[in-house]
Amino acid sequence: MRPGSVLLTAITGLIWGVTAMVVIGVTLTLITGEVALPQATAAAIAGLLSSLVFVWRQSSAASGLPAWALSAAVLFIVLMAATFAAPFGLPLNKEPVWQGLALIAFIAGVTGANHLSLSGASLGAMTRYEREVVYIRIAKGIGFVLFTIVVALPFYVMVMTSLKSQQTLLANPLDLSIDFSQGLYGLFRSYVELFTQFNFGRYLLVSTFVSIATVVLTLAFSVPGAYAVSRLRFPGQAFLARSVLLIYMVPAIVLVIPLYAVFSQLGLRNTLTGLLIVYPATTIPVALYMLQGYFRGLPSELEEAGLMDGLSRIGVILKITLPLSLPALASVSLYVFMIAWNEFLFAFMFLDDPDIFTLSRGVVSLNSSEVPRQHLMAGAVIATVPVLFIFLWFERFLVQGLTAGSVKG
Repeated sequence: MRPGSVLLTAITGLIWGVTAMVVIGVTLTLITGEVALPQATAAAIAGLLSSLVFVWRQSSAASGLPAWALSAAVLFIVLMAATFAAPFGLPLNKEPVWQGLALIAFIAGVTGANHLSLSGASLGAMTRYEREVVYIRIAKGIGFVLFTIVVALPFYVMVMTSLKSQQTLLANPLDLSIDFSQGLYGLFRSYVELFTQFNFGRYLLVSTFVSIATVVLTLAFSVPGAYAVSRLRFPGQAFLARSVLLIYMVPAIVLVIPLYAVFSQLGLRNTLTGLLIVYPATTIPVALYMLQGYFRGLPSELEEAGLMDGLSRIGVILKITLPLSLPALASVSLYVFMIAWNEFLFAFMFLDDPDIFTLSRGVVSLNSSEVPRQHLMAGAVIATVPVLFIFLWFERFLVQGLTAGSVKG
């Protein structure tokens, strides 16, 4: 038995015990509305001992309980004994079901983390490579936990706030539990009122139209442009291929003022036509850049065969290049759609008529003392959920499109 190996194992269990207790304790407070006091010290001791038992058991040749089961049992016994059966600082008669689920989540989380971090480790001599593997596993686990918290916590607060009534928010703004006693209509009252009183249905239609039109216009210009840059030979081709992204060196806030003045004189301000000029102008360069890399990765022999068979250059693009480029086209379309859907600055500066507000512009119009906070959060949820589902649905195309053309040969 080496002291260094024992210390590393103990520190690993301590880290996961404290991390799981704090995260699950805060989550319990958010879900139930009861202020939990996570017992971090007891969790550290329990996690430390459970990790030592886990590593000892997996190194032992004796028969009996598997390492994870014995580790979970030790974790449960030590935690309950050290906290006098109150691991989250709440009496057992307060939210017993949620406390039970939280305790199960804690045991499963610490046991699983110990298993993933210390699998294959032993209390004997550990090589430098084995120690580094444990370090990397711990770092990956903590990074995953932090990333999940950063992503999930704001969305959870946003959704829970949108399901509250004005009276509940005024009584306790920090209570983010779900109150099922108000019924289904009471839970979703804010969403119903958004569509019946605040014209949010029209905002959705306008944003959908603008986003889809931006995608169509962007592809209409970027596909032939990217094909020309990647396949044709003409003076200045290399310079054009390298300079298509120069527009992104100019901040949007610098462009919006002169565009505001020009569009006001041309009668394009406060119109969707103005947005459909600005949005493609900002998305075409990046779409062209993404597509040209993909087109270069396609075998040129296929296009040459099409030309020899009598196809025109347009026919080659429509019948050979585009069908082979569906992953890239899908990823570009998704990227452009997300930009147009979430864009706020130009919509805020150019649009004054509520009848043509985009969704992001409509959400900002709710940000006033006259509109309850739950309506603002419900509007934010409506603006986020559609594009989130679209992104998850097309994620595989996005990954393929972004990586295609990055490797030659």
